[in-house]
Amino acid sequence: MLLLVGDDWAEDHHDVEVMDSAGRTLAKARLPEGISGLTRLHALVAAQLGDQADEADEAEVRIGIETDRGPWVAALVAAGYTVYPVNPLQAARYRERHGVSGAKSDPADAHTLADMVRTDAHQLRVMAGDSTDADAVKVVARAHKTLIWERSRQTQRLRHALREYFPAALAAFDDLDAGDTLELLAKAPYPAAAARLSRAQISAALRRARRRDIDTKTTAIRAALRAPQLGRPAVVVAAYAATTRAAVAVLTTLNEQITVLEGQVEAHFRRHPDAEILLSQPGMGAVLGARVLGEFGDAPGRYADAKARKNYAGTSPITRASGKRKLVAARHVHNDRLVDALMLQAQSALQASPGARAYYDRQRARGLDHNPALRQLANRLVGILHGCLKTRTRYDETTAWSHHNNDRQTAA
Repeated sequence: MLLLVGDDWAEDHHDVEVMDSAGRTLAKARLPEGISGLTRLHALVAAQLGDQADEADEAEVRIGIETDRGPWVAALVAAGYTVYPVNPLQAARYRERHGVSGAKSDPADAHTLADMVRTDAHQLRVMAGDSTDADAVKVVARAHKTLIWERSRQTQRLRHALREYFPAALAAFDDLDAGDTLELLAKAPYPAAAARLSRAQISAALRRARRRDIDTKTTAIRAALRAPQLGRPAVVVAAYAATTRAAVAVLTTLNEQITVLEGQVEAHFRRHPDAEILLSQPGMGAVLGARVLGEFGDAPGRYADAKARKNYAGTSPITRASGKRKLVAARHVHNDRLVDALMLQAQSALQASPGARAYYDRQRARGLDHNPALRQLANRLVGILHGCLKTRTRYDETTAWSHHNNDRQTAA
């Protein structure tokens, strides 16, 4: 017996619909979030399965839901249901196939999701059961990257504010989120105070930040802070100084917590059995390795082949062909975190791997710009990683690039 369940989730409740293989609605309910709601869902499914509820080989329950995260989804997988995390865009397109009015409601969305897993399950990806170690790596790696992105946003806000009332600071400091910059801005958040900073104060801040060539940099910073600049009324400068102090405090805290989380990322990552294989890849360190592991997951059989992993990564191109027209383009719909990590790995691999450098140079020789060529290299590195994980072997420079080297020798 096959049961199809559509689960339209919200923050505090779930609208569910149970459907049979013929598309008939068997039950509907609005369930609360949490243990009580999940208990009612199990009862709802058991009531429809009847005597077959204890015959796992004869009963299958497929659940469509527009998320792949959270304790509710984890509990569904643990209960033995076949869970399909449906992309909201896919659900919207499916809804448009069967209605043109544009009407939408939570119960109707639950019906749509149940019908999708009934008719289009072969087009959907089953929720993979990653290990708890991989889930832990994903949690800390994502939090670490989120703080880095937040630091970048806060730095841009600080830069914008300084441009409005204190442009000399932008000339004096290259890295606004660096420790020495934040220390000096906290002491002197407005032009008059900055001009009074002594060489000893500036040198001490640079020394604590472990800068090199301290005397030269001290002289340059002091000269920039004392250079003439256009001013603003004193009351406006005081207001901006208050916001700068707040921004400096936020950035200081972000720097501290990024460092703390980086330690957690490395600790969780190195406990994972795939860590050594990932660390053997060119351009891959502990932080990048953790991000890649967390986003790819470690469920066995999740990727049928290297192509499937590349498609999931978003590094492989897509082809649009119609008649005589053919267009090959980059994928714009992808996992931003995973693509970011893979592109950083590819950039680092240019220095770490002769094979990667040669492959990149060949893409540039074909006329590709830097980013497309780097994306091609990232795509190739994903294929190499897939092979290493599949065979449980570490990266080997000669083996990884032997195919491309043989092609070059044949062409020569």
